[in-house]
Amino acid sequence: MSRIGKQPVAVPEGVDVTVEGAQVKVNGPKGQLTVPFRSERIEVDVEEAAVVVRRKSDEKESMALHGLTRSLINNAVSGVTQGYQKRLDVFGVGFRAEIQGRELTLHIGYSHPVVYDVPEGIELLSENPIQDSQARIVVQGIDKQQVGQVAAEIRDKRRPDPYKGKGIRYENETIHWKAGKAAVA
Repeated sequence: MSRIGKQPVAVPEGVDVTVEGAQVKVNGPKGQLTVPFRSERIEVDVEEAAVVVRRKSDEKESMALHGLTRSLINNAVSGVTQGYQKRLDVFGVGFRAEIQGRELTLHIGYSHPVVYDVPEGIELLSENPIQDSQARIVVQGIDKQQVGQVAAEIRDKRRPDPYKGKGIRYENETIHWKAGKAAVA
């Protein structure tokens, strides 16, 4: 049996979990999330203050979906109670980020500013820079997958350069530096 799938998901006070057909709806103080699941292979029950996920058979696909479904429901419960965030640092001379409404404008070394439209459900904040970075962008939201996707899309606008370190990187990301050209005497 799945070690992750057999663990019940604890539902904290103030969170309402309901199962409607092939969807689990999670309501909490920060918002509402819907988690779809494969009802022909997985069974989800709300028992007292916990959500229990069971598989209907021992087929390979059912076993794979067992732990996945439990993890997705757990992420939804955590999202509506605490939320998720990712921090991005902008490094480079003259590089900066500006947040205006639902748009993020990045000045990252191109001949034009790069504008990123922030999707619904995501909030961007700007923090004080730390160390050498010119800007820090904080991506916040209740959907773990969406927060990670938006952070990855912003990072893709200018990935960290392995020679100088310029670009957008995650907060504690390590860069595998490359040696520059060696001078030949």
